[in-house]
Amino acid sequence: MSIITLTTDYGLKDHFVGALKGKILSEYSDATIVDISHYIDPFNTAEASYIISACYDSFPKGTVHIIGVDSEFNKENQHVAMQWNDHFFIAADNGILSMLSQKIIPQKIVAITIHDRLHSDATDLDVFVKVACHIARGGVLNVIGKEINSLKQVTDMQVILSDDGNQLKGNVIYIDHFGNVVTNISKKQFMECSKGRDYEVVYRNQSIKTILPFYSAIASSDKYPVKYYEGQKLAIFNEAGFLEIAIFRSNPLTVGSASTLLGLNYRDVVSIQFKN
Repeated sequence: MSIITLTTDYGLKDHFVGALKGKILSEYSDATIVDISHYIDPFNTAEASYIISACYDSFPKGTVHIIGVDSEFNKENQHVAMQWNDHFFIAADNGILSMLSQKIIPQKIVAITIHDRLHSDATDLDVFVKVACHIARGGVLNVIGKEINSLKQVTDMQVILSDDGNQLKGNVIYIDHFGNVVTNISKKQFMECSKGRDYEVVYRNQSIKTILPFYSAIASSDKYPVKYYEGQKLAIFNEAGFLEIAIFRSNPLTVGSASTLLGLNYRDVVSIQFKN
């Protein structure tokens, strides 16, 4: 079984996703195609990187992941394929893959060089499909590209540890279906910096005093039912290992969410301040 996943900003209104799947099946009819998301905010590379990082390792090793976000080939964004953590990723070199692979060194990266082998009106999708199907059949990366040693690095929205080690400052990178606010501060970074110290999560002149192990842990007293705590703000490290600010049992369509009620949006600063 050869799996090819799709993460794009194409949406589902237009024909693009259907055309992409049709191209894959025309090239390699045995492929199993899995949609991860087609609702990445247009050209939002940070969101795309977060979404793929949160789920790629749920798939078997050897899975091929196509990332169709800001994928147009131009003088700044070459097309690349990367073998990383025993998975394969195909995208433009626009920061998505460098953000994804920050903590583990890629096994191999190639700049895709097959563009002149395709028909004259081939699109970026045609290139990605050709490469994905080649890899899914067991082909090696060197056949479709030239090996390179590094990816384009992103300096925007990096988590920063203050010089005195008392503050981790990050940004909101994603707002999920429930309106929960996900930051780029990881549990690993928190554990490395906290060293057992007390802390508080700070945003927009507000704070949360503790990070809970799971959502329902907000119901800390046996005197009240869980429902009593609905609507209270909380912070956890989510399943992907990133700091998340949420409203317990929120509904963005009715009572509101962490994003709307706390006024947090994409790129807003969130910090963890440690006390000595």
